[in-house]
Amino acid sequence: MRQRSLLILTTAITAGALTLSACGSRGQNDSGDKNKKTTVVIGVDAPLTGSLSALGQGIKNSVDLAAKVANKQNEVPGVTFKIKSYDDQAVPSSGKQNATSMVDEDAILGTVGPLNSGVAQSMQGVFAKADLAEVSPANTNPALSQGDAWASGKKSRPFKTYFRTATTDIIQGRFAAQYYYKDAKKRKVFVIDDKQTYGAGLAKIFAQEFKRLGGTVVGTDHLTVKETDFSGIAGKVRSSGADSVYFGGQYPEGGLLSDQIKQAGAQVPVMGGDGIYDPAFIKASGTNNDGDLATSVGYPVEDLPSAKTFVKNYAGQKYPDPYGAYGGYSYDAAWAIIQAVKAVVADNDGKLPDDARAKITEALNKVSFDGVTGKVSFDQYGDTTNKQLTVYQVKNGAWKDVKSETFKD
Repeated sequence: MRQRSLLILTTAITAGALTLSACGSRGQNDSGDKNKKTTVVIGVDAPLTGSLSALGQGIKNSVDLAAKVANKQNEVPGVTFKIKSYDDQAVPSSGKQNATSMVDEDAILGTVGPLNSGVAQSMQGVFAKADLAEVSPANTNPALSQGDAWASGKKSRPFKTYFRTATTDIIQGRFAAQYYYKDAKKRKVFVIDDKQTYGAGLAKIFAQEFKRLGGTVVGTDHLTVKETDFSGIAGKVRSSGADSVYFGGQYPEGGLLSDQIKQAGAQVPVMGGDGIYDPAFIKASGTNNDGDLATSVGYPVEDLPSAKTFVKNYAGQKYPDPYGAYGGYSYDAAWAIIQAVKAVVADNDGKLPDDARAKITEALNKVSFDGVTGKVSFDQYGDTTNKQLTVYQVKNGAWKDVKSETFKD
């Protein structure tokens, strides 16, 4: 192998990307000095600007924290981790461009991300052709890991390079429907989605489960992302006699939708998935939306014994933005990459091999550790084995957790 190598590991996240880039061949220290370390850069591709930047910044910071902790602990002997961030603004074409850029750098060995399921669809094929693994902390669309025919029971993993630390909408949508029907005692729901991959898929799964339980979907409608006037939909909700609303989408539109539904005279709760679980949902509404609900993957990070160190360390770094809904999952996604690198290095006499991309993908299938969000490991589809979820409710202008459980089919 040639001397003078500099590795850069870049991680992609929905808006997210981890990048390993190298000058020279992989796995060698400069001038043969055994005291020198290989630099592995974890890149983050997330929506760092735009309407979803509140989530993207938390993702980036959490990956940065994982790299710093790994370095402090000398987690991988001979390797120093750094990060490099990429902004996709939650736009699929930007995500694909970022993925292509990472693949073009021969020494990029792993990626984290992205945030949005729609962005992930544009990136998966690019990564797969290059044997470049990605671990998303936030994607929930089932088709990404189980194929387009998952709903018919014909599950097939499309890309062996794709993994995620967040559970799927198969779980989240059903969990939300069961809470609405069994706990909140709702029987007539109006279902709305934003026509995007994440929102439409989640709303469909929710509606199917709600009807299976005995509830009625009294109406459906769709809105367009970045629009602000939803008065027409709000009027339909009011006249439908619905006792509740379910929205598949993100917090910028969700907050305004909740606001306008209540202004139209329908004093009913609006529920959504993890896409609306953010303080920005509450800020987007000019009307009191106490009682609105959201589900999110995992348990509240602040309540997990396994997350206490993460919360403390994050605060200690004085990042300007909170870790948000996906901070713990981003940290665990980056740590999974770090553990895969560790395993590959250990199996190759302390160096990264020439086929490090393929080897790291293989190692991810076997990763298992106690992470910030609980036990981190992946099933045969690359999905997380952790199926913990939480329902949150707006109380006195803030999200409060009201129910957490491990979902069982």
